[in-house]
Amino acid sequence: MNIGIPREIKPREGRVALLPRHVNSLAEAGHSVMVETSAGRLSGMKDQDYRESGACIAGSGREVFDHATLIVKVKEILPDEYAYLRSDHIIFTNIHAALNREQLDQFLKVGLTAISAENTHPYGSPNCALAGEIGALEGVRLSLAPYGGVGRHFMRHFDQDSSFAVVIGLGNVGRGALRTLLSLGVRVAGLDIDEGARKAAAMDWFRHDLRVAHVDDLPDFLPDADIIINCVFWPKERNDHLISRDMLGKLKSNAIIIDISCDTAGAIETCRPTTWDNPIYEVDGIRHFCVDNIPGAAPVASSAGYGNAILSRVQMIADIGVADAALKDSWILRGLTCADCELILEEAGKYQNRPFIPVSDWLKKNAGLSGTNQPQQKDGPECKN
Repeated sequence: MNIGIPREIKPREGRVALLPRHVNSLAEAGHSVMVETSAGRLSGMKDQDYRESGACIAGSGREVFDHATLIVKVKEILPDEYAYLRSDHIIFTNIHAALNREQLDQFLKVGLTAISAENTHPYGSPNCALAGEIGALEGVRLSLAPYGGVGRHFMRHFDQDSSFAVVIGLGNVGRGALRTLLSLGVRVAGLDIDEGARKAAAMDWFRHDLRVAHVDDLPDFLPDADIIINCVFWPKERNDHLISRDMLGKLKSNAIIIDISCDTAGAIETCRPTTWDNPIYEVDGIRHFCVDNIPGAAPVASSAGYGNAILSRVQMIADIGVADAALKDSWILRGLTCADCELILEEAGKYQNRPFIPVSDWLKKNAGLSGTNQPQQKDGPECKN
């Protein structure tokens, strides 16, 4: 199959979907891989590294989309890329379809096949921990006085307490946040609904200033918090919140909310996605940091983690086609978003109140077709670089 890896064009997004070692695996399996020039630069990879791994280098994103059937990315398809889309494309990237109706409308109009990479990870996103670590570091920075924070040091000095952070959710993201905060000396309250997660965190960090509690106790911790870090994924159909707008009045005026999960009006009612170019906004005088691609700030590590996580599924799709791959791998099936102008992803259908075909019905129609379910391929270009 012809596989394309465009350069990410989202502002301040430094990741690349696959590193040269991943490309080499695909090339050795007989697939043609084209990588846009400079796609891996911020991840520490040169065009020559990709050439030596068996890829062709394209001069533009359009050339990649024109060449490839399977497009592999990190972030969503942006409006500047809509004109490149074809009905025979298979898009494998983080789509977040439920919250991006415009992108989904474009996919359905074109009739392409899309797979939401964020739904294909059995153990959660490979960059969850990095998001927690970096988000917590931003929280510490933004709690300093020059940035509008409370001005406490992150370590205890001269009988003055260190800054105090509340971490909501002790899964992969929350544990990443704990690593940053507790290693620096920040006092932390870690909250979770799961007793096992609370006990595990307390055991891991028993030498540090960590208190664990149930999420129901969150209101008790808010008045003293210098930093609030949300690490809880919030189901899109819920209309309640862990921190509602009226609860902002309980916070210190110079506290900072870091919403790593970044679900619009989710666990934090006042959350909306921001970018690294304009990361902070205020609601009722309280600063919010809600950057929706935090791991992109550390692309060397996060590209490696993402590529490691998706490679086997990308190769399976390239080897046997989407339908048979979905039949063989339930996680690919979970990621199926749309195909042939039909919406498949139930979450997006329910959230946007639009019709969708159950994934089981789609699978019955399409699986078991062997090679016939694979789109017609263009011949791969002869590498001239």
